[in-house]
Amino acid sequence: MSTVEIVEVGPRDGLQNEPQAITEKQKILLVDALSEVGFRRIEAASFVSPKWVPQMAGSAKVMAGIKRAAGVRYTGLTPNLRGLADALAADVDEVAVFASASESFSKKNINVTIAESLARYAKVAEAATVPVRGYISCVTDCPYEGPIAPEAVLRVSKALFDMGCYEVSLGDTLGKGTPEQVDAMFATMLDAAAPERLAGHFHDTNGRALGNVGVALARGVRVFDASVAGLGGCPFAPGAAGNVSTGALARYLNAAGFDHGLDLAALGRAEDMARGLRL
Repeated sequence: MSTVEIVEVGPRDGLQNEPQAITEKQKILLVDALSEVGFRRIEAASFVSPKWVPQMAGSAKVMAGIKRAAGVRYTGLTPNLRGLADALAADVDEVAVFASASESFSKKNINVTIAESLARYAKVAEAATVPVRGYISCVTDCPYEGPIAPEAVLRVSKALFDMGCYEVSLGDTLGKGTPEQVDAMFATMLDAAAPERLAGHFHDTNGRALGNVGVALARGVRVFDASVAGLGGCPFAPGAAGNVSTGALARYLNAAGFDHGLDLAALGRAEDMARGLRL
């Protein structure tokens, strides 16, 4: 049976867009619950300025408070060298940098051009003493520019690989991408890297996330990001829903004959906790 890894991004990508205040203690309890599920990677924190993403304030305290499980790598999002320094001080196991395939979204999201963001991340990758994962947002559609050409995604991914990212996660940030668009994008991406170095990150705004997972699986991709209880959205992509639900993705993979290695009972407990944060 072929194995697929689910990367849990709920504590960061999921919580960042929740409107109500979520305490550091609640975040710690959620990460601890997720640590019992069997994930190999959990994106636990974001070391961005609370001015831009208030929900991610207190990430260092979250990292200090969690009960780290054996075999789990805890990731922190890092936008610049300051964020990297804070993440390393918090003892993250790896860091992630985030670029966009859309110039307009890059400027709205992080206030710099794509080229400027890549130059910044090259410095982060050079200084990092832990593995670096790359994200690319708006790989099929942009809220400001509309459809995005696969070649634009390819250019950014090559830059991320060249600076040393071990893996690049390709994000349909709006959740508008169709399986046809996603398949064309991955077909182009295979010019930059083997499918083993790519991941899918599909938001479920229009209910197509699992269909997009299916075409990525057919292209050989075996890593997918998911968010507990479907938490999430993006502060700079109005209307976007959360990442594909971890439970829905696990059940989909079960039905398709793939092994994900997760404890679904433990995942159910984490899902109940995550839903409680939305009350």
